[in-house]
This record gives sequence, structure tokens and C-alpha cells, in this order.
Amino acid sequence: MGQQESNNSNDILWDIRDYLDAEKKTLKDIFKDLDDDDNKNISVEEFKSGLLKLEIANMTEGSVDNLVKTLDENGDGEISLKEFKSAYNEDNLPAKIVEPENFTKPKSTDDVSVITCDMEGRIESFSDGASNIFGYTSDEVIGKMRVSQFSPGRVVLGHVANWLNTATNEGKFEGETTFVHKNGTYIPAIIEITPVFKKVEGERTQVGYCGKTKVIDKDPLETMPEEPWWVTPLTWVAITRMPFVVATWMPILFAMVWAFNGGIHDLSWDTDFSIPLFFLIFLGGTTLHLSANIFNDYFDWQAGVDQANNDYFLQYSGGSRSIELGLISEKGLFNLGFIFLMIATFCGFALIFGPWVPNFQLFIYASIGALGGYFYTAPPLKLSSRQGLGELSIGLLFGPVLTMGTVYAFTGCHSFDAFLIGIPLGLFTTAILWINEFPDTPSDIETGKIHLVAKLGVKNARWGYLVLIAMAYISSILLVMCELMSNDTLILLITIPWAGWLVYRLFQDYQSRDLVSTNIQTIALQAVAGLLLIIGVCELF
Repeated sequence: MGQQESNNSNDILWDIRDYLDAEKKTLKDIFKDLDDDDNKNISVEEFKSGLLKLEIANMTEGSVDNLVKTLDENGDGEISLKEFKSAYNEDNLPAKIVEPENFTKPKSTDDVSVITCDMEGRIESFSDGASNIFGYTSDEVIGKMRVSQFSPGRVVLGHVANWLNTATNEGKFEGETTFVHKNGTYIPAIIEITPVFKKVEGERTQVGYCGKTKVIDKDPLETMPEEPWWVTPLTWVAITRMPFVVATWMPILFAMVWAFNGGIHDLSWDTDFSIPLFFLIFLGGTTLHLSANIFNDYFDWQAGVDQANNDYFLQYSGGSRSIELGLISEKGLFNLGFIFLMIATFCGFALIFGPWVPNFQLFIYASIGALGGYFYTAPPLKLSSRQGLGELSIGLLFGPVLTMGTVYAFTGCHSFDAFLIGIPLGLFTTAILWINEFPDTPSDIETGKIHLVAKLGVKNARWGYLVLIAMAYISSILLVMCELMSNDTLILLITIPWAGWLVYRLFQDYQSRDLVSTNIQTIALQAVAGLLLIIGVCELF
């Protein structure tokens, strides 16, 4: 299941099942491994020590203790194969709640939870019944948490948006679901969601939702909503923040097309372009970016930055929230980042030792990218917290360094012209980072993450966005004037009215939740700018 390590999480049963699947073993196989004297029963101590020796995700000594207490139903100090198998039902799903003594399900008539939130799920009120059911105090949640944190992460991804849409469009959503208690145990419940309206400037406007929860006497696995097929791929998209890799794809494609369309002399599509070479460059750049995304999330979580931030625009600022939602553990997140880094490293070795031009100097570019992505949030450098070094590193890594490195990977040529042509896209990408820092600034300041927007203050930082956007267009014009890019690349200028509108909206909405629209459109602007530059350098007009 991939949640944080915990002494009282029911997820240990899921993690044992995942271990069995990965190792192609059965419960009987594990039982035989643990049953040293082959007497068909294992002592509690044998069982505990044996399980702890297995490399199972999220397993702690405390969680094993709780599992043993649950399985040893007759209290004889031994666990039989039958008791072990009883932990799973016929569909191989966990059938027991670990550590039930720490959470007694309230009877259906005991408590009703009433929680209200704004349109983004930020909690605004939390009744006494909610405290009784979920285990939090109102001081812990109001203004500090979102309602999504009460549901399993995969339920959030697969169902919550539809529930809210139903409530908005039909006036109410009602159904069974499974929530998560503060101590990690599951809560079977009926949830009723209704929209909350207020008069805003004389008009009746929806401003949030009210959720009423009632615990029911059912197995929480029965009330767990059926999972759509697309939840698993969506989970990985959320964990890796995959959409942001467009910031890598555009410079790679632009640099490649520029090089083969006259940017590098004597380079021909017919004789010098190789699909395997392109694939390795593209895959290496993509996985390097994904590793940077994941390490960014990991170190921000370790530093407490994400926990302090309740004003993020999911998924545009504030990280992926994948650990918070229980989609993956801290250790799992770090390991995933390392895996992507290793894939990028493999691509680098393949480029160096393959039948192409590059040599060991390719590692100059790869190392700059890998170290820059890792130390953007990792100690001791923490570039993102050093009053401008974070913004500068992003501008270079996703612009000039990436275009120059791409050209070198294709040609073996260190081209300063290739460095210069990456400036416009680097500035557009920095503008994405810049505007995404606005909603995060208060919590970033609180946790010591002082980037330029935090240093300047959001009001003054509006001008920084204007400068970045303006310089992106000015640098494009200068590159054409210096004959480093063709005249056709000036097609980029048709996006100036759009960019001007985004600057205007930022100046109006910099302290409003309406800013999210400008955040989204800034990402789109970078992608469109990249496509137009690629079209322009092809000299189709």
C-alpha cells in the first residue's frame, strides 16, 4: 500500500501480500520458512523475528507486534498456519484490522461527523463528532488540513472528485466509503456531501462543501469503494508529477531540430540522425527530470515544508502530496527517485559506449543536471532556499544547459550557440517556478525556505514574473538578430497578447485563489512557446 512506516497501520497486511507477489511465494511458503522445528506451529517470538528479517516495505517492530497480537486469537503464544491464513479472505485481501484494541468502532448511533471545507477541500469547521470519529482535535485540522487526508489516497484519486461533482450538480452525494483514523485504522462509514452556498456580491455562489459522516457496523474492506482501472496509472502520474516533464521535452526537441536544420554545420537528417540515439537522449532527459521531481518532494517532506503548506494548488505547487495521501512511503519515494536516476545513468553510459559520437565529456552535462536536480532541495546546498540560486539553477538546467547538452549528445560538439538558444525556454520555465511559489510563500517562509518570491514578498515579486516573460521574448528577438535562430522562430511573438493577459491576471490575483488559472496557463504558455520555436526553426513558412 505504500504508506509511511507506522506501528499501528493496517497496511502491514497489504505489504506482506505485495511481498508475496513480488517473491512469487504463498503464505504457506513463508510459514515453512519461519517454522524452524517443523511442528506446524510457530512461537510468537519465532514469528516476530522471522518477519522482521524479511525485507517488507513499511514493516517496523511495533507493526509486527500488533499483527502478532491480532493473529494469536487464542492467546496460546503460538501461531498456526490456519491463523496466519485467516488474515486474508478468499480474494487474497486483508480480512483483519491490525491493532483493533486501539480503535473501537463507534456504534452507528454514537457519533455523526460534520466537516465543512472550501472548494479546494481546506477544512473550515470540525465538529465534536468528527473529533470522536477521526481522532483529531479541531485545532489540529481547521486551516491546517484538507478533507482528502481522511481518505485512503487511492480513494481520493479514484472517487472524491466525482463525489464533489455529484454534490454540486445534483445537490447531494451519499454513499458508503472507508475513511482513515488518525492512528491509521480504517473506518467504515456512510458519507453525505452537500454544497455550501453564500451570497457573493449579491449572487448565490457555491463556496465549499459540507460532509456528514456516520460510522456503520460493517467490515471497512466491504465499504472500500471499487477502484477504477485508471487509478494505478494516475497514482504514478501524481507521485512523479509527470506533466511537468514538458519543461524537459520542449528544450530537447527544440535543440535537436535546431541542430539538424542548420544550427550545426554539415549535420544531416539523412546521414546523422538515429532513432535509437534520439530515444536514449529523450529517455535519459525524462528520467533525470522525474528523479529531480521525486527528490524535490522527498527532501521538502523531510524538512517539513509540505506539511506546513495547506495553501498549495494541487498539482501545480506544494509538491505531489503523495506521502501525505499514503500513496507511497518516504523510503519508497527516495528509492523511486534513485531508480529513475539509475535509468538516466544507464542511458548516459549507452550514449558514451554506443556507436555514436559522444565521449566521456557527456558526463559534464549529465552531472550538472543530476546534481542540480538533487541539490535543488537536498541538504547541504538546498538551492531552492538560497534567495535566487534555485530560480537561477532552474533557468539554466531547463534552458541553456539542456539545449547545449542535447546538441552535444547528438553531435559530440560543444556549441555555445546551442547554449544561447536555450535562454528563452529557460526563462519561460523559470516563470512557471516563479508563479508556483506564490501560494507556497507563507509556509515556505515559516519553514526557512527563502526563495526569491519569499525574499521580495508576493506584491513585489509580481514584477519578477513580468521581467521573466518580457526577457523570454526579448531574448528570442535578439537571437534572431544575431542569426542564431531563423526569422520564422519569431512566430513565437503571436503569444505576446496571451502572456500579457497572464501578467495582468497575476497583478490582480496574486493574493487570490483565482491565481491557479494563471499558474496552469503559464505551464501551457511554456509548452506552446516550445512548439512554436520548433515549428519556426523548421523554416516551414
